Amino acid sequence: QVHLEESGGGLVQPGGSLRLSCVASGPTSGHYAIGWIRQAPGKEREVVSSISSKDGQKHYLNSVEGRFTIDRDNAKNTVILQMTSLKPEDTAIYYCALTTRGWGPWIMSSSNYDHWGQGTQVTVSS
Repeated sequence: QVHLEESGGGLVQPGGSLRLSCVASGPTSGHYAIGWIRQAPGKEREVVSSISSKDGQKHYLNSVEGRFTIDRDNAKNTVILQMTSLKPEDTAIYYCALTTRGWGPWIMSSSNYDHWGQGTQVTVSS
């Protein structure tokens, strides 16, 4: 069973930065993608960013493009989401999730992710 554990959330002022980490353990061999998915109160889940395990292809939600950066360390089974220029509308629970389907247009839908972490709260407020 794949296990994902997030860390790094917290409270930050608008314009600030946070770094989220996701460590994957268990049978993670093969081609998969890891995504950061967020859910704000009263809103649907949205895939913020994803990265391919095979070749490092990346995808970003339009609203975070240029502010967030996703990266991976395959040796450590870790995926990092560096968030800068944070806005109040970035406030949400951020989940790390993994899809075993590899890389394709499905990575933009949270329903295609098979394994999920417990989530970490990110609050952007003055």
